[in-house]
Amino acid sequence: MSPQDIARRCADLMSAEDNTVQRHAIRIEAVGPGEASLSMLLTAAMTNGHGTGHGGFIFLLADTAFAYACNSHNQRCVAQHCSITYLRPAREGSRLTATAREVRRVDRSGVYDVSVADEQGTPIAEFRGISRTAPGTFF
Repeated sequence: MSPQDIARRCADLMSAEDNTVQRHAIRIEAVGPGEASLSMLLTAAMTNGHGTGHGGFIFLLADTAFAYACNSHNQRCVAQHCSITYLRPAREGSRLTATAREVRRVDRSGVYDVSVADEQGTPIAEFRGISRTAPGTFF
């Protein structure tokens, strides 16, 4: 199996059991070794008291892209640390896309950067996730 085939199979197996992806209609746009791009439509139920996208939902999308990127090597991984910086408000009805890329993997830790943008490519948030390998594989 090629690294791309492994990444795709891991994503397919994860998404079959991923209630968050299913419940929030998150789409896997692309996946590859150490990378993933996922999108989500920002609905009225995801807005805050200011009428903009709630930071928790933006974090959810970025964290999910991070999860698919760090689990793309057929080694189960979990989040060890995550942080996010919100750059601009997201608007209801926007399709947000989170694009994750692996920066480095060393021993049991990995570093991933995730950019969140709206459909015009306007930056919404920047997220950094640190992964930790866990016991087990997907297949």
